[in-house]
Amino acid sequence: MGFAAHFLFHIMDLQTLIEPTLAGMGYELVALERAGGGLLRLYIDKPEGIVVEDCALVSNHLTRMFLVENVDYERLEVSSPGMDRPLVKAADFVRFAGERANVRLHAPLDGRKRFTGILRGAEDGVLRLEVEGVLLSIALAEVDSARLAPDFETRAKKPARGKK
Repeated sequence: MGFAAHFLFHIMDLQTLIEPTLAGMGYELVALERAGGGLLRLYIDKPEGIVVEDCALVSNHLTRMFLVENVDYERLEVSSPGMDRPLVKAADFVRFAGERANVRLHAPLDGRKRFTGILRGAEDGVLRLEVEGVLLSIALAEVDSARLAPDFETRAKKPARGKK
């Protein structure tokens, strides 16, 4: 098969293809990445959390869709984003308000690039993060990366999302 027979999807094209499909199935695309060896890795979520059956269902559905759409990949991995879920969209900072998070900035703010605090939401492109009792306002454009910072001692005492 020559190059012309392969339609190579870029990450943004794949995201545009995958997101509405997952939304129709009740899932959110958290992150998508292409790795070496033709690996295509997706992290999915839903409000009540992800179980292995969700990953299998999404994997089977996307495998069939990728065949039809001629997406070039060798292996597909579908998994939960984990307890230290990445926060990617502005809506993530709103959804997880009240949770602890690790936030890394592109440039220092008050001499620091890394902060751990309680998410207090995001509005108009500004993240509100409470760090040691002080409420910081950080432009979302300045956030390099952000992840939930689970407190494993507290989590061990609480039931998993969606379980009683």
